[in-house]
Formats: sequence, C-alpha cells, structure tokens
Amino acid sequence: MYRKFVLKRVMYGIFMYILMILTFSILFNNVAEQTLHDQIEEQITQEVRAYKNMNKEQLVSIASEKRAQKTQKYHLDQPLVLRIFYRTLDTLMFNYGNATILKAANGDKEVINIELAYLPNTLILFATQVVITILIGIPMGLWAARKPNGVLDRTTSALSMITNGLPAWWLGLIMIMAFAYGPLGIFPSGGIHINPAPEGWDGVLDYLWHLSLPLITLVLLSIWGTAYLVRNIVLGNLQEDFVMAARARGIPERYVLLGHTLRTSMPAILTIVILGLFSSISGNIVFEIIFGWPGLGKLYWVAIQGNDIPVLMGTLAISTLINILGFVILDIIYGWLDPRIKVGGTA
Repeated sequence: MYRKFVLKRVMYGIFMYILMILTFSILFNNVAEQTLHDQIEEQITQEVRAYKNMNKEQLVSIASEKRAQKTQKYHLDQPLVLRIFYRTLDTLMFNYGNATILKAANGDKEVINIELAYLPNTLILFATQVVITILIGIPMGLWAARKPNGVLDRTTSALSMITNGLPAWWLGLIMIMAFAYGPLGIFPSGGIHINPAPEGWDGVLDYLWHLSLPLITLVLLSIWGTAYLVRNIVLGNLQEDFVMAARARGIPERYVLLGHTLRTSMPAILTIVILGLFSSISGNIVFEIIFGWPGLGKLYWVAIQGNDIPVLMGTLAISTLINILGFVILDIIYGWLDPRIKVGGTA
C-alpha cells in the first residue's frame, strides 16, 4: 500500500510540474519567441560574415535560406499550439536554449550550464543553514517545551519575535559592517573566493571562510523561530492522553519527550524543515546580492537587469521543479511517519 501511495504522489508531482511549465510557456510565449527570433538573426549575421567575395544579392539569398532552416529547426513555422507544445517539451527536457547576455565561467552560453554553475552555491548555503537550524533549533524547542516559562522558553519567544521581524538583507548589512568592515574584520564582505581562487585544500578553506558570514546570518535569523515553532508543537502534544498514560506507567520523562511526543510531532516539524529547505534553494535574491553570493537568487537578479529572458525562464523552471519536489518528498515522509495518513484508501 505504501508503494502505491508513493507512486501516486510522484505521478501527481510530475503532472503538476508539466502543468506549471505549460502555463509558463503560454504566458511567456511572445517574449520567448521574440528573443529566439533575435538570436536567430544574430546567428545569421555572424554566419553570413564568413562568406567573402560574394555580392549583396548572394548574401541576401544565403541569409534567407539560413533563416528558413533555423525557423523550421526551432518550430517557429508551426501553428501557435504546436509552438507552445515544443517549447514546453524542451523545458521539460531541460533544454532552455542559449542566454542572450550571460555566460558560464568557461564562456558557455547554454542556459542549463549557467544554471548548474550557480545552483550548487545556493544549495550549499541554504541547505547548510537548514541543517544547522535543525540540529540546534529542535533540541532547543524540545527543552523549552519541557520547561514552559523557563529562561530558555522566554528567551526563545522573545528572540523569535525579534528575528522574524528583521529583514534578512538588513541583518546582513549589519553583520558585514560589524565583522567585515568593522574593528573585528574577521570575515570577507562577499563573494565565494579571493581572487585568484586558491587550489586544493586552501581553496576549500577559503570557500568556507567566505561562506561563514552569510551562513551565520541566516542561522541567527532562523534558529529562534524554528525553536519556537517546535516548542509550540511539542507543548500541545504533551497534553495528549497517550502522553499522560506514558507518564502514568512510570516511563522516564526524556523517553516520553523523545519517544512519544517527538515522533507524533515529527510530521508538523518536517513541514517546517522541508518547506524551508526547498523554498530557500530557489534563492533569496536580496540576501545573495548583499553578500555577493553567486547563487540562483543573484543569477535571477542579474538576468532581470540584463533582460536575459532564457536565463529568467530557466531559473523559474528549476525553482518550480525544486519546490514541487519538496512537496512530493514531504508527502512521502508523512506517509512513512504518520500511520493516521491513509495509504491507498486504507488506514
């Protein structure tokens, strides 16, 4: 039954992704086709320049022939419905075309390669932040729930309200002024490497050094809110009858907290964790700009400034895929953790 449940969730996720990409293809069809026409004309101009010792009429004829070939190649001679279908199919196959302005570090203008160059940096930064937040925030929330109105509980409640109201970019600027340009000056102000980038282990250490300040900023913003949410979830479950019964049987409090309450609270906690992770992977535009961190958020901003439509569309498609993947994984874990969720129509 669980396999059937997993299969249904995966198929539903695939269907939703196809539907979203089809919607994007319809909404952005005109601008995407205009960009493609401009790229075709640019390619033709460069190719025609290679023909020398030819008169103007011959060059015009060659250009017209190449234009017809490329129009047919990119399905621009097809009806609107088929053009949208082919664009949707290309996007589903991760064929986003070529960028108009941006390039990868090796000079490659293919959008998928540009996206893959920026994606790991976003994954490393925000995924590491989520992992650290889990490792610290969940134990803090459990301890705060175990001793309501204690020092940790009151501290968590107060700091969660403060940090949830702080914009990430504002705290980022404060951290840069304090720890990069201030009297401490122990962290770089931005980027991922000194220039030129070191090699080997020196390069790894340099990367971690540049990662530290944005990572610390994100953890400071997220850890208190996560602890407070875990505290509220666990505190509510501590009042359930099965917890009271476990205590009445003389089970030690730590086993009640970890074995009974935490397992029951885990689906709700996972909702916070997984959705936070996958929404973060799409990148925080302003935050990445503040720290000069070359992730998807910064890539999206640079593409907007340069009006690079293929890169914008590729970033949007990848972000959509990541978020839908997050929901599918969340559903699958729910079905594994919580026996109350019906699988295949039966409990």
